[in-house]
Amino acid sequence: MRHRILVVEDNQPNRELLCDWLESEGFEVVYAENLEQGYAAFETNGPHAVLLDVQLGREDGLSLARWIKQRQALRHIPVIAVTAHAMVTDQQRVTQAGCDACISKPVNFKSLSQHLNRWLNHATQIPSGA
Repeated sequence: MRHRILVVEDNQPNRELLCDWLESEGFEVVYAENLEQGYAAFETNGPHAVLLDVQLGREDGLSLARWIKQRQALRHIPVIAVTAHAMVTDQQRVTQAGCDACISKPVNFKSLSQHLNRWLNHATQIPSGA
């Protein structure tokens, strides 16, 4: 099964870097430049995981994480925050919003790979409708 990753990132160079790396790793990639597109992606693309920029311009990216985790049908989807804000208090805020992990920018792709493998393997073991 080829996993579909939704990348929600407003910064074009960062988005392209993440998307290119994910594609080179064999993932199917869908991207959103803002929250509106992020929400819409769940209607059409059904991602298996989300890489979420915490600060999307003036929008709080964590609102998407909260929205995902509040829905029974979606809460099993791993949400990995990707952020330039790496302080302990920032990571706590990310976790409280429902993110399963937090990766600091610039992205360490080895760490990201480990997180994706861990969370995608965990998510696929959860029965559908759980």
